[in-house]
Amino acid sequence: MKEDRSDKPMAKGQGTDKHKAATGTGAVLGGAAGGVAGGTAAGAAIGGMTGPVGAAVGAAAGAVAGALAGKGIAKAVDPAAEDKYWRDNYASRPYIASGSTYDDYGPAYRHGVEGYTRYPDRSFDEVEPDLSRDWGTSRGSSTLEWERARHASRDAWDRVKNAAERAMPGDSDRDGR
Repeated sequence: MKEDRSDKPMAKGQGTDKHKAATGTGAVLGGAAGGVAGGTAAGAAIGGMTGPVGAAVGAAAGAVAGALAGKGIAKAVDPAAEDKYWRDNYASRPYIASGSTYDDYGPAYRHGVEGYTRYPDRSFDEVEPDLSRDWGTSRGSSTLEWERARHASRDAWDRVKNAAERAMPGDSDRDGR
């Protein structure tokens, strides 16, 4: 039985006929794993999603990039895929105010995704003061004040963080999951 992955973030290039994601994602996961052996396993696992060639390339790239910093995993996030997910699913979230549109919440989701890519080694609670301060310039035409936008930003942050953690072996952020 094939797992339904429709609610999981997609890496750049995933879901296309080309194998663009294999090398980049393998390398990124290798860096996030923090070692050559961990990089090899993570690169092969993600590369395996794109086929045997992707697995081999991902494993090799992961092994080479094994000593890189963990920030690379955040760069594997596809903002367009995240935007599509939230556009399709925002209305079902409990914090959405009646009468609101995606135009109100979309910038908040993007802000959460971008926040995670900037601070993947920190928690949302640690960086919320920075996110709150930056909301004024990131909000675009959103009518939401930070107190309402923060729920969507945290939701997007958590979705990307959880996807990154699922892609890496072990408990990468030491939160017990």
